[in-house]
Amino acid sequence: MKNFLEELKQLDPKNPGNWPWIIKLAALVGLFCLIFVIAYFAVFSSQRDDLETEQKKEATLKDTFLEKKKMAVNLEAYQQQRAEIEQSFSALLKQLPTRSEVDALIIDINQAALGRGLQFELFKPAVTDTLTEFYAEKPVALKVTGNYHDLGAFASDVSKLPRIVLLNDLKIEAGQNGLLTMEATAKTYRYLDPEESAAQKKGAKAAAKPGGK
Repeated sequence: MKNFLEELKQLDPKNPGNWPWIIKLAALVGLFCLIFVIAYFAVFSSQRDDLETEQKKEATLKDTFLEKKKMAVNLEAYQQQRAEIEQSFSALLKQLPTRSEVDALIIDINQAALGRGLQFELFKPAVTDTLTEFYAEKPVALKVTGNYHDLGAFASDVSKLPRIVLLNDLKIEAGQNGLLTMEATAKTYRYLDPEESAAQKKGAKAAAKPGGK
């Protein structure tokens, strides 16, 4: 070992051709290791990062594929469910009157109260309708007087009308001669006219933009 160390001290770095073969071999192995380490950090490390990125993409694509495959397998069931929803939605829409039918519906509410012998103290349809993106709401403020049975029958008759009518903000108070007074807001709903629908959609798009413009 001592002789080997002395030989290393006597080596001429400018003339490696005269080095003993075992030292040449050791130097070659060391040089190879050095090149490998440099190459690893310079090339392989960045490639490893790229590989990890691609592996993550592969996992995401696989999840997307499995989700779409699941949807494709259940496509027929989804289509049937959509058809049922559209059918139910159409049935509900048929219960909404058009603008021309609202006046007749208000008369029906009035007749339902009169038919039960109720006395009107107030029957006031709103001057303007409340518009939403898909329908218009028509409130009617009413105040009627009658006995408990007739008031209940009137509420039942309103619920059975062919069009949707809801009694909101109900308030019942005792009146004279054993009668009751009921205040409520009857709300019915109707289709939007094409012009109203276009205006509502335009307003919704404008509100969705930054600044509401």
